[in-house]
Amino acid sequence: MSEPVPSTEERIARLQRIIEISRLLNSTLSLRPLLAEIVQAACDLTDAETGSILLVDRRTGELRFEATTHPDGHSIYQMAVPMESLAGWVFQRNESVIVADVRQDPRFYAQVDRAVGWETRSLIAVPLTVRGKTIGVLEVINRRNGGSFNEADLETLRVLADQAAIAIENAVFFEQSDLVAEIVHEMRTPLGVIAAYADLIAHKDLPPEQRTEFALLIQQEALRMSRMAGEFLELARLESGRVFLAREAVDLAGVVDSVLASLRPQAEEKGILLESEVSPAVPTIIGDPARIRQALLNLVSNAIKYCRPGDRVTVTVHSDGREITVGVVDTGLGIPRDLQARLFEKFYRIPTEEGRAEGSGLGLAICRRIVEAHGGRIWVESEEGEGSAFYFTLPVAGKGMPSPLT
Repeated sequence: MSEPVPSTEERIARLQRIIEISRLLNSTLSLRPLLAEIVQAACDLTDAETGSILLVDRRTGELRFEATTHPDGHSIYQMAVPMESLAGWVFQRNESVIVADVRQDPRFYAQVDRAVGWETRSLIAVPLTVRGKTIGVLEVINRRNGGSFNEADLETLRVLADQAAIAIENAVFFEQSDLVAEIVHEMRTPLGVIAAYADLIAHKDLPPEQRTEFALLIQQEALRMSRMAGEFLELARLESGRVFLAREAVDLAGVVDSVLASLRPQAEEKGILLESEVSPAVPTIIGDPARIRQALLNLVSNAIKYCRPGDRVTVTVHSDGREITVGVVDTGLGIPRDLQARLFEKFYRIPTEEGRAEGSGLGLAICRRIVEAHGGRIWVESEEGEGSAFYFTLPVAGKGMPSPLT
């Protein structure tokens, strides 16, 4: 039985709420928080149990989940749905749909329910369209208390989608423009060094020892550019959904040993002690061993970079049964409190003792993307002068562990 049609006053109240939401959406250009705001607003306005946003991958043309209010939503993040599904139908035709019973609709894609352990009964799906171009789909699923969606809910969602699509397009454009601008800016310094020393090395009266020295400097800057380019591409792939995570059993103790073995020569050269504290019988996790190793390698490498001779870096692994917490704890200089909030931003770098900002500023941003892709979280605890501790969590297998995301 359908829900009662809202009164005129109720519809006006909904529209006023949408106006308030629109102001909020247009106040941010950060895509992830924006998508979360949109999908939560959609659920609130239609009294839905959960909701999702799917966006088209501009490179592959696939329709992928980008945000959801479902508690186990990480299980479907970046999952592609076929164009024969309900969401695909809405996207391709740029038309809305309201389905009272998905079991009676052959377009319903049940794989999503299986991934999150959910039962979809009814839904509304509306296209996200900007300037005549459909960029995705906004869905709400199952009205609370077992009720049915109605035409007023559909109208509300359409109005919200119109506002949301513009905000999404602006955020995507801003992030892409920001990335390109930062890449160009970061590349200018090593390119300038290479050009300058290449000019000097061409002088016929340059002593052989200086020619060798300048050649080594050119090589170092070229390698630096290569590393930076690799990190730029890695982050772009992680953010665009073109990287598919493996889904394998991960031996965290083995990952820790591998990372420490790789970085021990670098630490010993600086007089820094590397050690580990791995709890016995750490539960199994399912994920991408190479990506988890990459995240841990970045964190330990950073710790070594900002430590002094005589300092210590300890990798810890503990579990409470539901999730595993990995820590990289050092006795270095610590991080000023006013800088900590920016640590996981793209291109942000902490100056060294000499006042230089080293690296590309993408290592921690990449760590965050990898950890979040596995359904975990990452944070820092630090007191200036007392060292720093970076922690990240990973869900234990069978306790909300996500499927491969990107």
